[in-house]
Amino acid sequence: MTETIDFDRALASFRPVTASPIEGREYDARLAALQAAMRKAGVGAVWLDAASSLAYFCGHALGLSERIHGALIPAQGEVVHVSPAFEEPKLRTLLRRPGRIATWEEDEDPYALIASETRAQAGPNALLALDPATPWLFAAPLSDAMGGKVCPAKPLISGLRQVKSAAEIAIIQTAMTASWQVQRAVWRGLRAGVSTLETCAFIDAAHVALGMQPLFSAAQFGEATAYPHGVPHPQVLQQGDMVLIDLGATLHGYRSDITRSYVFGTPTPRQRALWEHERAAHAAAFAAARIGAPCEDVDCAARDSLTAAGFGPGYKVPGLPHRTGHGLGLDIHEDPFIVKGNKTPLAPGMCFSIEPMLCVYGECGIRLEDIVYMGAQGPHWFCPPSTSLDQPFAEEEALAAKV
Repeated sequence: MTETIDFDRALASFRPVTASPIEGREYDARLAALQAAMRKAGVGAVWLDAASSLAYFCGHALGLSERIHGALIPAQGEVVHVSPAFEEPKLRTLLRRPGRIATWEEDEDPYALIASETRAQAGPNALLALDPATPWLFAAPLSDAMGGKVCPAKPLISGLRQVKSAAEIAIIQTAMTASWQVQRAVWRGLRAGVSTLETCAFIDAAHVALGMQPLFSAAQFGEATAYPHGVPHPQVLQQGDMVLIDLGATLHGYRSDITRSYVFGTPTPRQRALWEHERAAHAAAFAAARIGAPCEDVDCAARDSLTAAGFGPGYKVPGLPHRTGHGLGLDIHEDPFIVKGNKTPLAPGMCFSIEPMLCVYGECGIRLEDIVYMGAQGPHWFCPPSTSLDQPFAEEEALAAKV
């Protein structure tokens, strides 16, 4: 019998976690790799908007606003940071890597400035590739300023970002281990009558106590567990409820993401059978994650497992109504996506979720979500997966050994 530990006691036991941040040399290597890819593709410059790719290549983060700001990466030469003039002093305090700053006043055209800098750096007929996170509010006038000589930067950026370095994997490992501990604390602290709101408040407070920035917290009880993104009203826990806890936080900008499902009280035979079908699909997806195999094979393995158990087929419910997984890094959802049609070969360094949720609308749902990273020989779990409905965190010793 596992000892019940209330949320307050659990919160007091957490201490901040640490991991080494990304070093300057790695940012230099990322920029060099991007520039090499640009030259190969015939792209003159890449525009990085105020989003995660700016942090990935340049090491600093900017918030999206109604004013365009970011960085122009030429195929050769130094980075040009573009900023409203009144934000320049603040920007200088944020910069992690060298580069020139080009500014624009409130009554000037920033898109003309970016186009001018692109042509000055890469020639009068240069092609500008736009960060996929660039809002249409900015992309449309940039295209006009470039005379239509724009293209998507996603093929250049995603090919680099979806393969994580050892330093990135180490940060994600620390974040995932911490969030796994929060999941275990939730399981040990649940009590009849607790609300989803109180549970989510604990999750956020626990991540803060662990020295992380809360990203999201979701608690679903009973029938609400059947719906992948929950329901728009809180629930109160009762004996026999299926529980679904999904949570994540950030460390040095990198995300954690982990979901657990179990029953509060004694499972019914039906709940136990559904949970085992989900566990089998989860395991089948992991087994299909082989170096060189296309991403869609992982999705297919999970879906085939559920179809053989009488669910689906395809995206039909009862069954799995969404993709099996998504990449994880500086964004909670990024390449590679584990979905039918994605023929990207799995490669060492890729990190992605395996979460083939089994949804039975009107009854309950079960999602076991874990993140894997691809090593040289195949996949590795960041955290121990659930192998028992009755003891979903029975792998405590395995986790302790990893830490």
